[in-house]
Amino acid sequence: MADILFIAGNTRSLIANRGDLIRQMKQAGHHVSALVPEYDFMPEIETLDIPYRTINLNRSSINPLAACHSRNELARMIRHFNPDKVFAYTIKPVVLGVPAAQKAGVGEIYSMITGMGYLFTGESLKQQILRRVACRMYRKALSGCKRIFFQNPDDVSLFREMQIINGNSPVTMTNGSGVNMDQFTRHPLPDEEQPVTFLMIARLLNDKGIIEFVEAAEKLKRVYGDSIRFQVIGPYDPNLPHAVSRHRYEQWQQNDAVTFIGHKADVRPWLKQCHVYVLPSYREGTPRSVLEAMATGRAVITTDAPGCRETVADGENGFLVPPGQSAPLAEAMEKFMKNPELIGRMSKKSYRRALDKYDVGKVNKVIMEAMNLQTSSDHDSN
Repeated sequence: MADILFIAGNTRSLIANRGDLIRQMKQAGHHVSALVPEYDFMPEIETLDIPYRTINLNRSSINPLAACHSRNELARMIRHFNPDKVFAYTIKPVVLGVPAAQKAGVGEIYSMITGMGYLFTGESLKQQILRRVACRMYRKALSGCKRIFFQNPDDVSLFREMQIINGNSPVTMTNGSGVNMDQFTRHPLPDEEQPVTFLMIARLLNDKGIIEFVEAAEKLKRVYGDSIRFQVIGPYDPNLPHAVSRHRYEQWQQNDAVTFIGHKADVRPWLKQCHVYVLPSYREGTPRSVLEAMATGRAVITTDAPGCRETVADGENGFLVPPGQSAPLAEAMEKFMKNPELIGRMSKKSYRRALDKYDVGKVNKVIMEAMNLQTSSDHDSN
C-alpha cells in the first residue's frame, strides 16, 4: 500500500474533480492526504475524510521571492506527510510543488495538466510574458516527473511544440477527470410544453464564451419569444483574469434574454430542467460540466477547441461550433428549435458516450495503473 499526497490548485477542484479518485485509492487500501491553498479553503474538504494542511499559494503572483517562499513551505509540508508519491495538478502546484517534492526527497512525483487557462488563451503583453515564465517553470518541473497526465491531445501537442516536453516524456492520456455516473444519473427530458431550455454552467469569464452565449440568446429570443429559454449558472468575480466587465454584466441583468442564476453547489436540478447544454469555451482540459450534462442525458453544443472537441461527435450527440463567434452558435441552437426530434436522439447518444468513454471508474483505473497503484479490484482478489 502507498502513501499519496495531493497538491491541489483549489479546494473545490480537489473535492469535485479528484474526490472520486481519492475515494478509489482509499478503497484499495492506500493512504491519501492533501495540501490545499489558504485563499479558497472550504470546510467541505472534511467530506473526503483525509488528513490535510493549508498552504500559502498565491494563484496569480509571479514574484520570484514569493515563489521561493512557496516552494520552501511546500517542501516543509511534504516532509511532514512523508509520502511515497506526490500528485500535483494545475499550474502552481505543478511548477512549485514538483521541485518542492524533489527537495523533500519524494521517490515518485506525478503531474496532471488540466487545461491551459488564462495564459494560453490570449496574446496581451502580460499574457506573453507570463507564458514565457510558465513555460520555463513547466519545463523544469515536468522533467522531474515519473509520469505526466494530460486530458486532451491538443495540450500534449502544444507542450511538445513549445519544447516543454519531448517525445521521450512519460505521458499518459486520460478522458478528463471522468464523471460519476451514479451521482449524475440519466434523467428524462422536460415535458413538451416547457420552453426549450439552453443551459450554460461556467464562471462569467470572457474565455468561457459567455459573451457569445448572450449574443446568440438575444438573437434567438427575438425570434422565438417565450418558447425558448436561456440560463447561466456560475459566479461573477470581477477580480478574476478575463472576467466580463461590471458594466456589461449589469446590462445583461437588465435584459430578459438570459437568466443569470449565480453559483449553485448542486447543478443537477438545473441540468434536469434543460434540454440542451451549451459551453462555448475557448479552451479546456476536458470540461467537467459537459461530462455531467452528457451523463444526465443532454445534447451538447460546444466549441471545436482543445478539450471541448473531444466530448462531442459533431452531429451525433451535439454540435461543434467555432470558438469566439456568436452567429454559428445561434445557428446550432436554432437547429434544435427547427428540428426538436434532435433533442431526444442526441440526448441518448450523449448518455452512451459518457458511459462508454468518461465513466469516472474507468478514468481513475487508468490513472492508478499508471501510478503503479493497486486498484480495488486487485485488493478484492487478494
